[in-house]
Amino acid sequence: MTVVFDISISLDGYITAAHQTAAEPMGAGGLVLHDWCWSGDPAGQRIGTAAAARSKAVVCGRRVYEHSLPWWKADGPKGDARTPVFVVTHETPAESPGNGVYEFVTGGIEEALDRAKKAAAGGDVEVLGGAHLARQYLQAGLVDEILLHVVPILFGDGTRLFDAMPIDHTRLETVDVTRTRFATHLRYRVER
Repeated sequence: MTVVFDISISLDGYITAAHQTAAEPMGAGGLVLHDWCWSGDPAGQRIGTAAAARSKAVVCGRRVYEHSLPWWKADGPKGDARTPVFVVTHETPAESPGNGVYEFVTGGIEEALDRAKKAAAGGDVEVLGGAHLARQYLQAGLVDEILLHVVPILFGDGTRLFDAMPIDHTRLETVDVTRTRFATHLRYRVER
């Protein structure tokens, strides 16, 4: 079982573009960060399919849940696979999709990860973020691998991923690098 932080990022370090709205939760033009998933590029599709096959549970933050729900619907980010999603939140929402895959965790990141590990039953747990949640998991030393999909675009502003984390130097081992037209996919193992 591996805890994998998996996210798309601009070359200048943003996971959303500026000017986020309810209509554009990824910011103005921010959906370009996910073109590698939907482009039809065989290498990108292999990476996405392999990650989805390994991932047996997902952890995300409340904002990611709320912004993604219009696309994910009751089945969650993995669609028909109906992978359980553990949403870290301060308060359980009043409503969520009926027969959905979502569980709301108010006890913090460790509780969410423990519940996800049990649900994954030996498979990988995928941490989707957002940035604040990802930084919490990294700071706590709970991430085994980082999978970054670096998109060749400069946003100049938006939501920074690695911003002022109070951590010691954390060494990473490069596990895999795959270059495609739409992104360079970097897989790192966190050295302990």
